Amino acid sequence: MHVNETPRKVASTKLEEVARACACANLRKAARAVTQLFDGVLAPSGLKATQFTLLVTSRLMGETTVGELAATMAMDRTTLSRNVKPLVREGLLEVRPGEDGRTRLVRVTPEGERALVDAYPLWQRAQEAVVTALGSDRYEALLGDTARTVSLATDAQPKTPAGSS
Repeated sequence: MHVNETPRKVASTKLEEVARACACANLRKAARAVTQLFDGVLAPSGLKATQFTLLVTSRLMGETTVGELAATMAMDRTTLSRNVKPLVREGLLEVRPGEDGRTRLVRVTPEGERALVDAYPLWQRAQEAVVTALGSDRYEALLGDTARTVSLATDAQPKTPAGSS
């Protein structure tokens, strides 16, 4: 019995370290908590936090390809497409074929513009709650740390050699 207890104890110690310090788990946990806060505050607008930020990013980019929008949002194209569909159904986004027929272009519709105007004050309330809870200095540091983390993850992605698919 003593032989099995040692590896089990070591495994538990390692797992406790993962639970405490895992960058992925902790960042995802924080993202879920903040998303739940924003979803709750944005609920009267009919938009979820993910939909609001997708509309904001799309609006700021203007008409753009699905690929460019996905890259800007640090999402894969499949996930982005899945998130775009309900916004298209609601008439908030429009997707149309690009000039070459292989690309798809996304843009915010006039109804999407109105949804952004209506949701903005709600977003502002949620944003103020987060900044107030953290303090503005700590929040600004968090923004910098988040940007560096996104860059780290983006830079760590394996690059596809030119000419390969």
